[in-house]
Amino acid sequence: MLITTLCYIEHEDHLLLLHRTKKAHDINEGKWIGVGGKFLDRESPEECLLREVREETGFKLTGWRFRGFITFLQEGVETEYMCLFTAGDFLVPAGGAGALPVAEHPGFAGQTPEAWPVPDCSEGELAWIPWSQVDSLSLWEGDRVFLRLLREERPFFSLKLCYSGDHLTDAVLDGSPLPRG
Repeated sequence: MLITTLCYIEHEDHLLLLHRTKKAHDINEGKWIGVGGKFLDRESPEECLLREVREETGFKLTGWRFRGFITFLQEGVETEYMCLFTAGDFLVPAGGAGALPVAEHPGFAGQTPEAWPVPDCSEGELAWIPWSQVDSLSLWEGDRVFLRLLREERPFFSLKLCYSGDHLTDAVLDGSPLPRG
């Protein structure tokens, strides 16, 4: 059993997404996902969230929402339980000592999204993607389901996603099967 967090960092109708291109033997290779990772021993969901976001982006979250609990089942792969978060308030390294709130960071203030800071990440390429373009990216089919729920501001939810290889075979939302098609 694998327990993880995943966070979608939002700013001005954009998501900070990670294109998984650098990690060897990566089940997510070539996919665009949020940032996050595996729990360490004795970590709470929030502790794992904060640590993973800091490791992958350098950002320090100051506000976040626990949005859902996802169960992933895939043939030949360990079952994964994922705590899903969104965040919109964060501190950005300002160079030298300290960090600045996103609204005060010179890389964000008055800049177009193309000029926003993009942190380096050892697991792939990070990019600020407009919500309107997210659906055109290479995503897991189940990610499309929970991204839609996030976009619709669905209250806290439980989602079970069943895969055969890369193909989503079943999705169950709050105990009820979702129509396929």
